[in-house]
Amino acid sequence: MIVKFASINEMVSRKVFQSPSDQSIRATRAPAGPRARCRSTVERIASAHLASMGDTVGDTVGQGARQRLVWLGLLAMPLLFPVALPGMASAVGTLCLLVAFGVGMGHSVPLPGWLARRELSARVKAMLASMLHRAVRIMARMGRARMLPLSNRPARLFNGLMLGAAGLAMVVPVPVITFDNVLPALAIVLMAWGLRLRDGLMLLAGYGVTAAAVVSVMLLWWGGAVVATDLLAWATS
Repeated sequence: MIVKFASINEMVSRKVFQSPSDQSIRATRAPAGPRARCRSTVERIASAHLASMGDTVGDTVGQGARQRLVWLGLLAMPLLFPVALPGMASAVGTLCLLVAFGVGMGHSVPLPGWLARRELSARVKAMLASMLHRAVRIMARMGRARMLPLSNRPARLFNGLMLGAAGLAMVVPVPVITFDNVLPALAIVLMAWGLRLRDGLMLLAGYGVTAAAVVSVMLLWWGGAVVATDLLAWATS
């Protein structure tokens, strides 16, 4: 009985007289939650890709499938806003088609010479660096590994097809001047980051936005054809 009482007193004294530093050390050793782990993963990815940024598109995106997925998602982000660099949509769309083919086939595809030699100006580098830091904050809140069957090997071909459809929706010119790149860019961002982080929910959202982007391009072509037909009939009447 005396031994039990002594052991209880020892346990109480350890808990009461524990220093704040010991408590902080124990707190830091506590296992991190899924969001904290995701943030550290995204930060590690962002810092590695920021350090590997070169003077051309070929030097920057590299040859690895994962590296290309991250850069595809980053390069498509500026196209979510009305102001974008001239020719960027065609370059991102072409890169998306190549990455999509690599995703579907399971190996990377070499970039064409005109795209690999495309230089990245200081303005583009500064924009990409800003996008990297912004992506860290956004993806840390949104993305995490879940619904893993959507990013497993059996779904590789389907993911490649959907990513390719988003790339086609971006590179196909439309006869009506609109912000037609917003939906394809959003689909590319969602699918690229979804594949990189293995986030099935983000991939599902990317599938839906890709379908909307393809339908919008078809509607724009239909509307352009109707307008052209009406103008031709008015001119010949």
